[in-house]
Amino acid sequence: MKILIKLLFPLSSIISFSQEITGNELLAKTIQFHDPENNWSTFAGTFLVTMKTPNQSPRISKITVNLPNEYFRVRATRDSISNIYELDKKKCSTSTIGLQFKKELTEEEWKKKIEEDCKKANVYKNYYTYLYGLPMKLKDDGTIIHQKVEKRKFKEKEYLVLKATYNKEVGKDIWYFYFNPKTYAMEVYQFFKKTKDSGEYIVLSGLETINNIKMPKVRTWYYNKDNKYLGTDTLSITK
Repeated sequence: MKILIKLLFPLSSIISFSQEITGNELLAKTIQFHDPENNWSTFAGTFLVTMKTPNQSPRISKITVNLPNEYFRVRATRDSISNIYELDKKKCSTSTIGLQFKKELTEEEWKKKIEEDCKKANVYKNYYTYLYGLPMKLKDDGTIIHQKVEKRKFKEKEYLVLKATYNKEVGKDIWYFYFNPKTYAMEVYQFFKKTKDSGEYIVLSGLETINNIKMPKVRTWYYNKDNKYLGTDTLSITK
């Protein structure tokens, strides 16, 4: 009986812990792991993201983010074509290198193209600063952290799971973040839209330290509905 009690005690402690810790407490612990010096709010740096997807050439994106100066720039290159998107506060500029247009664009067509490209620039800024700013970005205004923390098994591994939703002005997706129960490292995240078959899950592996922030090095994307592989993003430091 004593042996049985000793064996059960650690397990009961983990279960009790996952039930007692709040969402805010779990978020604080994972931020302490990834950004112990609270550097994200003043982040200024450049990094590379190499995206590999089935049946396509790799896309290499050189990304510069300066949060205090409200500056963002990405140069995305696939094969011989590079698209550059730059946001300097509210000023937008874009360009394409290596692509020739089949015809001369009219003034109205240029105006429409610039408008569409600047929308893309904002999409890229929000995309990269969100994904590479996690889990710190979960403290942004409009994020609703659910206080009930679940213990859940994913791919045969136990995790502490945090649920996050957003104000309607911010977004409609439902997100789940999976944290290592010992280190509090973020190792998986998953989002759904309207149904359980929608959305994707992203498996994280490795760490790259940039500005003393531990960022997941490799992100591998899959569909929730059938586990279909979508692609892999690999983070690296520029020289």
